[in-house]
Amino acid sequence: MALYNDIVMEHFMNPKNVGELENPDGSGTYGSPVCGDMMQIQIRVEDETIVDAKFKTFGCGSAIASSSMATSMIIGKTIEEALDITNKQIIDALGGLPPVKVHCSVLADRAIKNAIYDYAQKAGKTYAALEGYDPNEDEDEHDHGDIEE
Repeated sequence: MALYNDIVMEHFMNPKNVGELENPDGSGTYGSPVCGDMMQIQIRVEDETIVDAKFKTFGCGSAIASSSMATSMIIGKTIEEALDITNKQIIDALGGLPPVKVHCSVLADRAIKNAIYDYAQKAGKTYAALEGYDPNEDEDEHDHGDIEE
């Protein structure tokens, strides 16, 4: 049995939305140099909708696939809809990840939220889903196995 399914392999071998946006509206980085995974997601927002997103990831194939899928999922979504995306939804969209790689979806989930947090700070906007949110919380000790429901 293969460790990774075809969807994960496709997003790893042919990742979508790789790179950087020129003058992004929001940029979020999340990861841990301790385990070696770092992810940056940048977003462009027009009329409260994410119209483009790019990522740069330093990590394993699951981290790259999670970044690719996460950016694909948020393009075309409103800010509120993007904030509702969980790491479980990223895993489900990928058709599953091995339990030891679940943390890669957490990185993507947090990088999205950090990019939106950055956008909100720059634009002077507030969102209920970001109330009390700390973009630096647990950065060096992110969980490596819990799935957010």
